[in-house]
Amino acid sequence: MARSFLFPQDTGDAATTRLIATAAQLTGFMKGEPGGPREGWYRPGADNSAMLGQLHQALATSYPQAGPAFYAVRLWTNLLWQPAYLAVIAAHVHGAVPDLSGLSQQRRGVYVDGYRLAPGAQTSGPQEALIANAGAQLRAMTAVMLEEVNALAKLRPLPARRLLADRMLSLMVWLSQRRRDLPAGTIEAWSEQWLEVLGLSGQGRLEPIDTASGRRLLIVKRKGCCLDYLIDPDRYCASCPKQDEAVRVARQTANALAELGLG
Repeated sequence: MARSFLFPQDTGDAATTRLIATAAQLTGFMKGEPGGPREGWYRPGADNSAMLGQLHQALATSYPQAGPAFYAVRLWTNLLWQPAYLAVIAAHVHGAVPDLSGLSQQRRGVYVDGYRLAPGAQTSGPQEALIANAGAQLRAMTAVMLEEVNALAKLRPLPARRLLADRMLSLMVWLSQRRRDLPAGTIEAWSEQWLEVLGLSGQGRLEPIDTASGRRLLIVKRKGCCLDYLIDPDRYCASCPKQDEAVRVARQTANALAELGLG
């Protein structure tokens, strides 16, 4: 059986700071700091009714044409993106997984953007064990999040699960673009493990694409829709399953090549 161990509390404080710094450096946009939640911030399982109500109202005011289904999806995707990023960065780059229940999140207008993570012990171990640990935490956290979203705006479990799968698969593509030393098969195997741990198997997959130069790229073949087209009916996301298949593949391939500086 693979072993894992905990960093003690004192080194856990430093490890929390390192994780937050790593996330900021890798993404360029994650704004985090160590510590507990501030007043009015979101934390899974707490009384988040005021914060979620404000976010819902901001969405409805900003996008009156989009409708209730869009507001429900945006509530959901806003809540899950930062925990998902932290889980993947912790498991695959930082090399240790924190207690994600100590994560709190800030609302900025129509977005959830900014977080705090309570310092504490972190679990280290082999790669598969880190995915299992972070995935189990994320699964429990998102189950609570979905209940909270549904208390305000109805979002069925299947589209919610597919949107979470889209996020995780997109993060694995993101990881492949930053860990270019890793073969595509390794990233695909990790992706399958993430989806399995999260109970999302079959809700999307990574699709390998071989370019004319012989490079193998990974793109997302998703089943869920973020409904962003309700804001701009003439524009689909690059990975949107509503568009022609050849167009989807071409758009994602071009984006992947551009991200690698090969476009």
